[in-house]
Amino acid sequence: MPSTLNTSAATTTPVGAPSLSTRLTWRDTLKRCSLRWGVARGTSRVDPGLYRIGAPTPASPVLVTCNYRMTVDLVRRDLHGVDCWLLVLETYGVNVWCAAGKGTFGSDELMRRIVATHLAEFVDHETLVLPQFGAVGVSAPTVAELSGYRVVWGPVRSSDLPAFLAAGRKATPEMRAVTFRLAERAVLAPVEFLGSLRYALYAVSAALVLAVAGASVGARAFLWLTAVLALFPAALAYLLASIAGGLITPLLLPWLPGRAFSVKGAVAGMALALMTLTALPGMFGMQSAWGWSAAVLSVSALSSYVAVNFTGSTPYTSPSGVERELRAAIPAQAIALGLGILCWTIAWYVAGQNMLGS
Repeated sequence: MPSTLNTSAATTTPVGAPSLSTRLTWRDTLKRCSLRWGVARGTSRVDPGLYRIGAPTPASPVLVTCNYRMTVDLVRRDLHGVDCWLLVLETYGVNVWCAAGKGTFGSDELMRRIVATHLAEFVDHETLVLPQFGAVGVSAPTVAELSGYRVVWGPVRSSDLPAFLAAGRKATPEMRAVTFRLAERAVLAPVEFLGSLRYALYAVSAALVLAVAGASVGARAFLWLTAVLALFPAALAYLLASIAGGLITPLLLPWLPGRAFSVKGAVAGMALALMTLTALPGMFGMQSAWGWSAAVLSVSALSSYVAVNFTGSTPYTSPSGVERELRAAIPAQAIALGLGILCWTIAWYVAGQNMLGS
């Protein structure tokens, strides 16, 4: 079931439009923290419709947003002290930027929601304030022609909405500027990191099977000890790849070499693998060149793949650019991972022979 606002945050008024509180509860804060880590993001949505913020009048401004729970929470929090209407579109729990790219935050849904909420019965003007990130999905001329409502593009950040409205719906250059600072990247990184870990069971299991197979052939007998010894380095390699691609790459994005995210992720993965091998050579359980090669290749390939996923969170990538990068990156990642798996198997084959010799 979709996660909606609690009853303390949305109450029905006599005229039929729910009222949203601008004060977030500890449950709202806890929910936002869980969404930052990618927990239940697909089911966290608010019912689409028209909501009251404060005590709006027919002359109060109408702001438009998506129905992603975190977005609605942040918008209503930032509108504390402002009397306005909030028109929430059905974007199926997706944020404004992504929904605009997918077409759900678009002209058709906007006009459909204007009619469905009987907006004209609540306001006596025909101006809608839309988030700037929704411009790719909404055609202002089309909306004006078919619905009669004029679209005004609001600021990039919801925290600037009170000042924007107070200035007569005029945005300063700072309100239009799209930034991607360290703090902004840091709050997005956990989603990619946690998302990469959901495949850990499959990846570690596959590496474990290959290691045991290689060692068993080398020793000509199945060794349960080998399975125990192989489990930790397999899990460590995958964890390092997730950290490098999901956390280090987003945080160090401007300073990592290369323009492509796949290259930046590969560099971060290689550096972290080499640092770990140098500082704690025994952690991977393989002291041979095969073992080092396996660790560096596999961590770099997986880190590169995880880093590419972060392109969807950045404000300066395009679908066509990402598609071009993926066409070049995925084959390279597959080759590097394949070589890493081969080196991994050989390393444990050699380890098996050493066990037999001892």
